[in-house]
Amino acid sequence: MSRLGKLEIILPKGVTVTRQGTELLAKGPKGEVREHIPMPVQVKIEADKIVVSVSNPESREQKALWGLSRQLVANAVQGANEGFVQKLELAGIGLKAQIEGKDLVLALGFSHPVRFAIPANITITVEKNVQITISGASKQQVGQVAAEIRSLKRPEPYKGKGIKYAGEIIRRKAGKVVKAAGAK
Repeated sequence: MSRLGKLEIILPKGVTVTRQGTELLAKGPKGEVREHIPMPVQVKIEADKIVVSVSNPESREQKALWGLSRQLVANAVQGANEGFVQKLELAGIGLKAQIEGKDLVLALGFSHPVRFAIPANITITVEKNVQITISGASKQQVGQVAAEIRSLKRPEPYKGKGIKYAGEIIRRKAGKVVKAAGAK
């Protein structure tokens, strides 16, 4: 049996969950989240909880799908109720960010500013020109947008300059060591 899959998902007030074929739709104060549920997984929606199960709990493949599906449903419910947030930081001299219309404009040390189109259902805010906050109802979409922004200038290991996740520790490398003249 899947240890994670057998746990119930408690529905908070204000969140409604409906199933249409293989699609599950969670609606709440933060928005709507659609999630695809694989075929061997059954989702039983009750008044105040959701129970996820599979037809053959001893099958290795179905056990994996069971736990995955349960967590996807739990994330959809949490996203519709509270939403998800990911924070990025710009480290280095001359790196800054700002919002212009529906674009995030980043000065990353290139010859031109980099424009990143903000997707629908995602909210991006910039504080102090170096802290970017990404929020939305879908955990997958928030994480994907954060990864795409970070990939524009990943932190380099010598000085740590670039875009990093808040709280991320960059492994630093030692630079070249120059020997003194005449020393052997």
